[in-house]
Amino acid sequence: MRPGTLQLPSLPPLSLYIHLPWCLKKCPYCDFNSHVWSAGGPDVPQTRYLDALRADLEAALPLIWGRPVHSVFIGGGTPSLFSPAAIERLLSDVRARLRLDADAEITLEANPGTFEKDRFRAFAQAGVTRLSIGVQSFDDTHLRALGRVHDRAQALAAVHEAAQVFEHFNLDLMYALPGQTLSQCEADLRLALALQPPHLSIYHLTLEPNTYFAKHPPALPPDDDAYAMLDRCVELSAQHGLQRYEVSAYASAAQRCAHNLNYWQFGDYLGIGAGAHSKLSFAHRVLRQTRWREPGPYMERALAGQSVARNTEPSRADLAFEFMLNALRLRDGFSLRTFGERTGLPLSSIASALERAQQQGLLACSDAGWVQPSARGYDFLSDLQGMFLPD
Repeated sequence: MRPGTLQLPSLPPLSLYIHLPWCLKKCPYCDFNSHVWSAGGPDVPQTRYLDALRADLEAALPLIWGRPVHSVFIGGGTPSLFSPAAIERLLSDVRARLRLDADAEITLEANPGTFEKDRFRAFAQAGVTRLSIGVQSFDDTHLRALGRVHDRAQALAAVHEAAQVFEHFNLDLMYALPGQTLSQCEADLRLALALQPPHLSIYHLTLEPNTYFAKHPPALPPDDDAYAMLDRCVELSAQHGLQRYEVSAYASAAQRCAHNLNYWQFGDYLGIGAGAHSKLSFAHRVLRQTRWREPGPYMERALAGQSVARNTEPSRADLAFEFMLNALRLRDGFSLRTFGERTGLPLSSIASALERAQQQGLLACSDAGWVQPSARGYDFLSDLQGMFLPD
């Protein structure tokens, strides 16, 4: 409650992110905080890690006391490596300590390579309401190039099982893969759409720093081919009733991901688990936190009540840019009123950048104060977002 330089009239919605950091294999494109668990080695320390998560959450409670939680996202890593019983215990620990909305969206990331029949059903019985399945491709050649541990048959089996169990699930695809042609990308997409997922995420493969692909770059499709792939993704998804509501997300209005929407609308989130990040608002300031990254030290420190490795408060200028970095990803845009409510800043802090963006045809701003990227602005989103960088 100490003083700060902001004036937030109200606190934004709050979500909870839980990081489970282990994977069967580190994918060559992955820059997430994931750590390889070998099936031939010791078991994943589920009990100790769940104990650490509980201690981490309890230590954070004073920062969010009394605030309702609208969504929970269990990400990784590969959270589906954890047993349904472990996920049930985890969610029980959360419910005992937080005020979850009665209809809170609870998402679990799953990998077809950890799929077993009826496992998804057991996750649903444990309290998961939405599954996010990392398929990436249905082409075995491309799956091998991406270092995935599953094949086409396992991907199809996982999606079929999810469709039987979950009303809400998400299928992840990637495009512009090593050696991929436009026709191969379209074949992947057509097969995905034939499975009738209620939500589709489609990501452009990028070479991130500190990954295997960054050190040993594969031959990727030319930029013109990648743009053509994206255009086809947008067109075919729309034909199947899945509208592009965010840069990489396609769904009907009723199937949009509430947790990710809260990120893009600059809501608050508490992150627990190894390497997790938090953004928490108070009346006069915004706090960012980062947990210890390595699972071993994280568990040791969390159990001692010291899970946070770093606390920072973004500057006023950084807050304006961070808001735009998220909100401009939404096809429908945002209201200027929301900008003020979520950042605590006056509109004068972004007025000149808004004017420049409108003059260049990248943004449209209505008389009612609604801001929306133009078609051109969406095509050149990085340039548009960059206009709000602090001087």
